[in-house]
Amino acid sequence: MNTLYHATTVKTAFVAALISLTLACGYSSKTTPPVAGTIPAITQLNPNVATAGGADFVLTVDGSNFGTKAVVNWNGAAQTATTTYVSGNQLTVTIPSAMIATAGTVMVTVTNPGTAGNGQYGSGGTLAETSSPVSFTIN
Repeated sequence: MNTLYHATTVKTAFVAALISLTLACGYSSKTTPPVAGTIPAITQLNPNVATAGGADFVLTVDGSNFGTKAVVNWNGAAQTATTTYVSGNQLTVTIPSAMIATAGTVMVTVTNPGTAGNGQYGSGGTLAETSSPVSFTIN
């Protein structure tokens, strides 16, 4: 019985030591959530109107706080392939004719993508942030 008691005590001490070492080495289940990113703002679209059924065109989006990987959204659809970063105050995007085939109003926004966390276990980083919408008219 004494040997069994001793074996159990040794096992318990060993498990406690492993837990202590794991915590001492920096393991933690807590992660730091992403923080708010930079919110872009649109001040003007050029042009701000197009003719229904017209040809492809380049839309210039002026504003502020545009990140180098900012993306123009056309009616909520990210135009990732055709958005070009010009500066922190300007983006351009090619709008294909299919997107202006019929008359109506389109909402244009800009999204600064979030950044991955660089802390232990990928914690931290920033959230994606999207501007307020600006209307674009298709006549």
